[in-house]
Amino acid sequence: MKVFPDQWSLLFGQIAFYSFVMLVLSGVVLTVYYEPSVSQVVYDGTYAPLRGLPMSRALDSTLRLSFDVRGGLLVRQVHHWSTLLMVAAITLHLLRLFFTAGFRRPRRLSWLVVFGLLVVTLGAALTGTSLPDDMASGTSLAVLDGVLQATPLVGSALSYVLFGGEFPGDVISRFYPLHVIVLPVVLLLLFAAAAVLALKHEPAGFATGRTKTAKVGAVKGAGLFAFVAGVAIVMGAMATINPVWLYGPADPAAVSAGVGPAWYLAFLDGSLRLAPGWEVVLWGKTITLAVLLPVGVCTLFLGLVAGWPFIEERLTGDRKDHRLLERPRDNPIRTGIGVAGMTFYGVLWAAAGADTIAVQFHLSMNTLLHAFQVLLVVGPPAALYVTRRICLGLQQTDTDLTEHGLETGRILRRPDGGYVEVHRPIPTELPSR
Repeated sequence: MKVFPDQWSLLFGQIAFYSFVMLVLSGVVLTVYYEPSVSQVVYDGTYAPLRGLPMSRALDSTLRLSFDVRGGLLVRQVHHWSTLLMVAAITLHLLRLFFTAGFRRPRRLSWLVVFGLLVVTLGAALTGTSLPDDMASGTSLAVLDGVLQATPLVGSALSYVLFGGEFPGDVISRFYPLHVIVLPVVLLLLFAAAAVLALKHEPAGFATGRTKTAKVGAVKGAGLFAFVAGVAIVMGAMATINPVWLYGPADPAAVSAGVGPAWYLAFLDGSLRLAPGWEVVLWGKTITLAVLLPVGVCTLFLGLVAGWPFIEERLTGDRKDHRLLERPRDNPIRTGIGVAGMTFYGVLWAAAGADTIAVQFHLSMNTLLHAFQVLLVVGPPAALYVTRRICLGLQQTDTDLTEHGLETGRILRRPDGGYVEVHRPIPTELPSR
């Protein structure tokens, strides 16, 4: 019987999988009532403010599911909240692997699998939020079309293929099979690959970590699934999310006000807001760097995240297999780089809500964007420096504890009249961290 480390941070992967199970279960119910069609109908359902408006069958079926099907709104919202739980759990799992060096040999492939889970989940979330065909999703698709159109040489062709013609086209007919069949199958295969790799290499633990048998882990897993399902259901029942009836039907000639992208995609929107409005003319064609630059930077950032195990191995020359994890303080440079990356992401994420921040705090929008631009340049290096200094300070604290032991608070007077504090040795078995 295999023995696994007993650290709470290992639960993030399980939470992601259980959220995926909730997504599949709720998604099966949604597919029964949803109509993936952009053909126009006149709404005559329960929600009076939209009655008599022309809209697609996709939005009409979503509204009927929300207001006319018993428990339909609950299932919709459980589906949405489960998505957020899954994205958050995978992101936290990646951060745990990074800061504890859980990506080193022989687990480099596991890192790529988890990163693949994050990317595919983001794709599934993007396609899913576009299916209701409401104003908010229509605005997001308009931004996507603008990004594609700004791509030199192939932009127009990419947009035509994605939307099935000129925007807005019939993107639902393409996104629906991706969201319902293709991406869930890919996610299931990635989860299976992650499980196989975990059984093959066993999760790494800290040198002082406690262990539990796989049997106890299975019991905990059943309880954790019940907890995840309970959280998703309670959130779905009590917290409204994605109220498509407030936005109305999608209209390519209009945009939604006060509605931002989902938090997990906000960094892309923030990068577009912070990019300077640069354009260049080459061979008689105008190339918009204001779109290409942020897209390229975000792509490079994600590429660095995906390839970090190989980058660090190349820089350090460390090709040994590692069975134990590292505390973040034990590698100040890596920890500093991780916090710098989080700062970079965080600034872009916050910039996506610059308009709302400006309104709520009565600030100038231009001043706020300039401040975010400065933070984007200055913030990551400053975060790296401060984090590195904190790690070095914690290392010095560990050294002092090793040399002098733990403080007891007892003060003794020496024969020569001086005073000294009594220390006690560090216990041999330290609690897991």
